[in-house]
Amino acid sequence: MTTAKTTAKAGASGTATGEGARGEAVRAGARAGFAARGVLYLLVGALAVRIGLTGTGEQADRGGALAHIAATPFGAVLLWALGAGLAGMAVWRLSEALLGAAGPKGDEAHRRALAAGRCVFHTGSALLVLAFATGERGSGEGSTDRQSRDLTARLLELPGGRWWVGAVAAGVLAAGLWIAGRAVLRKYRDHLVWGRLTTRQRRFMDVTGVSGGVGRGLVLAALGFSGVKAAVAFDPSRAKGMDDAIRSYAQTPAGPWLLLAVAVGLMLFGVFSFGQAKWRDL
Repeated sequence: MTTAKTTAKAGASGTATGEGARGEAVRAGARAGFAARGVLYLLVGALAVRIGLTGTGEQADRGGALAHIAATPFGAVLLWALGAGLAGMAVWRLSEALLGAAGPKGDEAHRRALAAGRCVFHTGSALLVLAFATGERGSGEGSTDRQSRDLTARLLELPGGRWWVGAVAAGVLAAGLWIAGRAVLRKYRDHLVWGRLTTRQRRFMDVTGVSGGVGRGLVLAALGFSGVKAAVAFDPSRAKGMDDAIRSYAQTPAGPWLLLAVAVGLMLFGVFSFGQAKWRDL
């Protein structure tokens, strides 16, 4: 009897240890994913700053960032690392969709659905980066503007295509405004180990979180707005990718200064992602 109880306890302990190890692996993947996202946004923001200052033809999007990484001495290794990090992020989001997220409301149905959607997005991002790492440069380089126009054109050809394009674009526009609004309201604090941060660390996360979230939200809002215009005009050429969306801010009355502000915001969002990699409550 004693032996059986001991064996049962040992088995339960082994199961708990295994589950704990898997949980730690998922959390480590999530932190790697936040770091990978930070690298990409930092590079995209830096490219956008160069565009604002010099008017260069470089692309301020994922493809432009990946091309710059590939050109470095250890570019291939870095690309594989970024792809693996984004894959880790996808696995973490999948675990949230299946098991619930950290926090008192992490088990709510809408949060699980949102995690599932993010899992799909990060899976796609990881596959694109890994494809780029294997030499399929067309998978990422110089493609966001073209892909946006091509996708819009295909949707417009469908029955009721104008409404499909308008609905998707309105959703992206709303998402951009939602992201910017949540950043201003500092909602990101709910997902950090805020009580354990020092005053300096909190200030760091507030500066990068608000500025970075607003910059990211403005880019998404510009993407969505261009899609709405494409739907209204029934003209796919009006749809923009990330690069064109960023450049569009230079056409406002504020000129290149607004583009530079958005670009710096993207860089700060990259830095904020590094902070999330360290202090996110997982």
